[in-house]
Amino acid sequence: MLPHGEIMDNKGHLDFWNNVANSQPDVQHNWNKVYKNYTATVDNPGCCVWQELIKEYPEAKVLLTLHPGGPEAWYESTINTIYRLHTLWQFKVQRLVTPSSRGSNKFDNMSAKLIWERSHKNTMNNKNEAITRYHEHIEEIKALVPEDNLLVFSVDQGWEPLCSFLGVPIPDTDFPNTNDRAEMQKNIANRRKKANTRLTVGAVIIAGLAFGLIKLLL
Repeated sequence: MLPHGEIMDNKGHLDFWNNVANSQPDVQHNWNKVYKNYTATVDNPGCCVWQELIKEYPEAKVLLTLHPGGPEAWYESTINTIYRLHTLWQFKVQRLVTPSSRGSNKFDNMSAKLIWERSHKNTMNNKNEAITRYHEHIEEIKALVPEDNLLVFSVDQGWEPLCSFLGVPIPDTDFPNTNDRAEMQKNIANRRKKANTRLTVGAVIIAGLAFGLIKLLL
């Protein structure tokens, strides 16, 4: 399974997905370049190109996961977690002042173009538009994915419908609960702290260089 978090640690995958993000929608790429060693993909950025992927892998099973609390709960969760990483000023400044070749900037570029622009159609700053897009996305998938290949799923349903759909045994463990809002907000706070540190160090270095240059000119 190819999770989105692995992309940051794999330069080849990150470069590939940046190329996808900078391409027009519906353009086919050499998907086997990133998926040849995997049997599944979850989360972003794979779900942003689901139409391209089902053309390449027409027999693939598609899992459409809905928020257990409904569209309004989805919006509140998203706007207060992963979308914050896109909008916080620290990260915007960091993207401006660090080289575009850095992995973090490539990841941010990919996220902005694939997730928020292509998939969400730049709707996240307007709750009503975002929720409308949420419903549109669901209907688009239902319309294009054959019924036998599609499971509309909510995590509060547990293992049974998921395992039945995939044709695998039900694990003898509780259904996992990770990436909840509290955990993600803690991660965002840590990343924000690191960004503040980098910006502070950068500001001190620039101030020192400026002071030295002024002394040389006087």
